[in-house]
Amino acid sequence: MSASTHAGAPVAARPLTIPVSETMPWLIGALVLGLLLYYFIGIDEGATSVFGNTMVIHEFVHDGRHFLAFPCH
Repeated sequence: MSASTHAGAPVAARPLTIPVSETMPWLIGALVLGLLLYYFIGIDEGATSVFGNTMVIHEFVHDGRHFLAFPCH
């Protein structure tokens, strides 16, 4: 007997409902993480860095910048 039938009759699938109050922290966290990744990979240029005039972050993600088509030179 398959899992989708019970005594020969098909069982209707019910959609899973998740309240917005439970998903909002995950959505906000994903947005913040995405914006941070976008900044460090796509925008941080060393001279315009919020961490001062350092190229450490730029050099760390340099190849990833080119792979994702962000110009940096």
